[in-house]
Amino acid sequence: MQHDAAPRAHEGPTPVPTSDAEPSTDAHGRIAALENLILAKLDDDKAQDVVFIDLKGKTAMADGLVVASGRSHRHVGAMADHLLRSLKEAGYGRCRVEGLPSCDWVLIDTGDVIIHLFRPEVRSFYNIEKIWSVDSAHRTAV
Repeated sequence: MQHDAAPRAHEGPTPVPTSDAEPSTDAHGRIAALENLILAKLDDDKAQDVVFIDLKGKTAMADGLVVASGRSHRHVGAMADHLLRSLKEAGYGRCRVEGLPSCDWVLIDTGDVIIHLFRPEVRSFYNIEKIWSVDSAHRTAV
């Protein structure tokens, strides 16, 4: 067992992180564990065309975006239900969910990672991956 030494008088108190400070490694570990849980659960549920988009440093709304397709309304609904149960069991609390009644497009917002589950036709229509792609025409044109 390792004990941390108490600060000596000349060292002063331990600095308290401010809001401008880099997030702690605990936060990074928690987010990585969340991402792994989501991707593993989608793999278990046979999600199709799973894409993870890393948003760290690009936006304040989330650290990651997951886009996946299901084969039917029922498949999309089952994936969303299984994912919500797994997140709750893992201690990530209640997530915000939209679109569950129709199951064409289900959005699950965990706070750190946003998950979009689509039927293939709906996914191709909205094409939200293009918004975050680096090589989009609207970003490369000068």
